[in-house]
Amino acid sequence: MKKTTTEAAEQTSARPQERRESPAFLLAQVGAHAALLFSERLSKLDLAPPHAGILRILSASPGITQQALSTMLGVVPSRLVALVDELESRQLIERRGNPDDRRRYALFLTENGRSTLGAIGRTAREHSQSLLTALSEEEQRQLGQFLQRIAAQQGLTPGVHPGFRHIGRSGGGASGAHEGPVEPRGGA
Repeated sequence: MKKTTTEAAEQTSARPQERRESPAFLLAQVGAHAALLFSERLSKLDLAPPHAGILRILSASPGITQQALSTMLGVVPSRLVALVDELESRQLIERRGNPDDRRRYALFLTENGRSTLGAIGRTAREHSQSLLTALSEEEQRQLGQFLQRIAAQQGLTPGVHPGFRHIGRSGGGASGAHEGPVEPRGGA
């Protein structure tokens, strides 16, 4: 019988701590676990984490070109085209001619895409609440501040999961464990 996340956490907390793990290991362990759980939650929306990340960016940067999006995400352009094609075929985004350069297309969310982004935001908030239930609100705030400082010091692009860099390269994929949650913005 498969254990629930709560049962696994209770079993883990009941074990005596034999040794303290390094903070870097714990970040990697919790990050991989969180990414897997978020991917499972998104699959209920028939999405993978890269899809959610692209929709969020298009919401914040309507009209961005595929080339600019590829650069922002660090994604191989041919792989980004495949992801954009998937989202367009589901009528979540649309390509429009770029008035400044007819060779390029500007990307926009459709109404269906905005609605889906709302569902992604709700899923992300539920995921965060479930993941951080062991911490008080103040501890969650502090953890967020610490992680933001670490991310800035490491040169990570705010709001962009570093797993995007692996999409389309050996070992990466659209629904692999490299990709994690996108940070919900505002009501999304």
